[in-house]
Amino acid sequence: MKQDAPQHGGLNVSAWSIRNPVPALMAFVLLSLAGLLCFSLMKVQNFPDFDLPTITVSAALPGAAPSQLETDVARKLEDSISTLQGVKHIYTKVQDGSVTLTAEFRLEKPVQEALDDVRSAVSRVRADLPGDLRDPVVTRLDIASTPVLAYTVATSALAGNDKVEAATRLDEEGLSWFVDNTIARRLLTVRGVGAVTRVGGVNREINVLLDPARLQSLGASAADISHRLRLTQQESAGGRTDLLGGEQPVRTLGTVQNASELAAMPITLPDGRQLRLDQLATIRDGIAERRSAAFLDGKPVVGFEVSRSRGASEIEVGRGVRKALAELRTAHPDLILTEAFDFATPVQEEYDGSMWLLYEGALLAVIVVWLFLRDWRATFVSAVALPLSVIPAFIGMYFFGFSVNVVTLLALSLVVGILVDDAIVEV
Repeated sequence: MKQDAPQHGGLNVSAWSIRNPVPALMAFVLLSLAGLLCFSLMKVQNFPDFDLPTITVSAALPGAAPSQLETDVARKLEDSISTLQGVKHIYTKVQDGSVTLTAEFRLEKPVQEALDDVRSAVSRVRADLPGDLRDPVVTRLDIASTPVLAYTVATSALAGNDKVEAATRLDEEGLSWFVDNTIARRLLTVRGVGAVTRVGGVNREINVLLDPARLQSLGASAADISHRLRLTQQESAGGRTDLLGGEQPVRTLGTVQNASELAAMPITLPDGRQLRLDQLATIRDGIAERRSAAFLDGKPVVGFEVSRSRGASEIEVGRGVRKALAELRTAHPDLILTEAFDFATPVQEEYDGSMWLLYEGALLAVIVVWLFLRDWRATFVSAVALPLSVIPAFIGMYFFGFSVNVVTLLALSLVVGILVDDAIVEV
């Protein structure tokens, strides 16, 4: 009696690939090409971008003492936020005129949910806070916003160069405005740049120094002059009007361009008389009180920091920023830019070092296999298994949003050893 061979219910992929090597070979070639393409498209970063459920609340009350802020602001915010689900720690920093509260949630708490909960908690007690308190600002912790590059800016006269005029030599105020207006606007157009922050420098400010004796003799007060000045710098919409059979928008303009126009501005006194502002006060076009300073080698400088946006590569940001600054140097020959901090180059060096170690590890693994097995065929199978297993993995990493960083490269380096073991078992 003839008996049929047993039928296997599952498909043996290894046996099928051995009997049909061409489809398996073409599949791995296509997977390797797709993996190399995805690897070239992945961002190179120092560490992966990850969100921590940590929310910061900043509230400002200029002129308030820390003791008042602790009682009237900090404790009320703490009591409201502490009732939220998932709160782990609350850190509060109170100083003159400001309160900074940091709420740390448990890791399983979604960041957006934590942000919405804190905003709701702050809104609940907003009516109980002081009326002159500025609206609290609620933000989440952004680890990607750390500076990547930092530069200092200066100008100098180029002897014998007719293209550089004396008027182009900027002082500290001019350099500060140059950083805020020209450099910041240019660098923000670079792909991956999230913010450009000026460090040090000064802000322009027009000071109006009232003459108390003059005001008293005219029966006016500083509040009257302040109210009139507040109405000066004003620009708003004024509705519409019919003009020549059509509608035209109307705008209310009341601005001055410089200190001389402000000095000539007429001031209406309570008794109806009008005087120029410079008859009541001394007008000075100067700088605001310094709140920060930057030093390089012990000398005060004007600098700026460049931060990357979330998901951007430090290497690409550094390359784009350096190219943009080279164009600015060409447009402004008297501009001197000194690099004070560079975090992009170490990331490139760490990436190159990690890739080199990965290549070394794969090569040494193949050599060890040959030393122990002394079989060229088994060694060849192991050597081919390494790239054909690692390279297609970049396809999944790319589509799942991973980047090439210290963590992913370390994981790949560790997996190389496991691949060698699996290859030996298969052989």
